[in-house]
Amino acid sequence: MTEATEHSVLETAAALVSSFGRGDVEAYFDFFADDATFVFHTTARVLDSLEAYRREWAAWEAEDGFRVVSCSSSEQRVQDLGAVAVFTHRVRTQVSTHAGEDEVHERETIVFRRDAGGRWVAVHEHLSPDPATP
Repeated sequence: MTEATEHSVLETAAALVSSFGRGDVEAYFDFFADDATFVFHTTARVLDSLEAYRREWAAWEAEDGFRVVSCSSSEQRVQDLGAVAVFTHRVRTQVSTHAGEDEVHERETIVFRRDAGGRWVAVHEHLSPDPATP
């Protein structure tokens, strides 16, 4: 792995997590390709596009009052596969819903690919509960 690749993927992932954590949904979605796929342990089906994720997010907001309060990342790792990189980490997210606030502990994998301009774009996101937390 080149240090430049690792650095640029970590920088992109940090910006993605930051936009998510401050609730800037549009900035967050801008990190994903239109054809990105999403696998969430909280959603029964695979979301097969960014548009499907946008619709799911809108439903969470409308039905549950869902809002991200904050998000932090730890134990980041990058696997450099050339034009593709796999980013894994642990995330701790504070969310708010009609039921109140809750802290969620998860492990996440984000697969990035380089676009034609050399920018890292997320093409797959997978979240699972973090077994290291209660």
